[in-house]
Amino acid sequence: MRGKSGVVLFAHGSRDPRWAEPFERLRDQLVAQRPDANVSLAFLELMTPSLADAVDALVAQGSADITVVPVFLGQGGHVRRDLPVLVDACRAAHPGVTLRVSAAIGEDAAVIQALATYCAGELDRR
Repeated sequence: MRGKSGVVLFAHGSRDPRWAEPFERLRDQLVAQRPDANVSLAFLELMTPSLADAVDALVAQGSADITVVPVFLGQGGHVRRDLPVLVDACRAAHPGVTLRVSAAIGEDAAVIQALATYCAGELDRR
């Protein structure tokens, strides 16, 4: 029997620990919405856990089907160049695990609409 599906929210990272707070809230909301999934947060640099450590932890929890969601607004160099290398290393470390990568969240029409709605609301705060 396969365990819960896994999701890794993959963000950039920062030296300032407060920078992670919105990503932690996103993780917590996803956990609340999807109790049927194992959810982790990972960072490219400057913060922990790394993508490899997050995938290792999900596999240890029994996840054999993991989706990496880049929490980036666009498909910049980190998403196009760095992430594929990291994912390939995770695949090599866990050959029995299905590891998928979604588009960066900022590429999704619903996310863009939510951001536009937020920005439009800011105009009304004058």
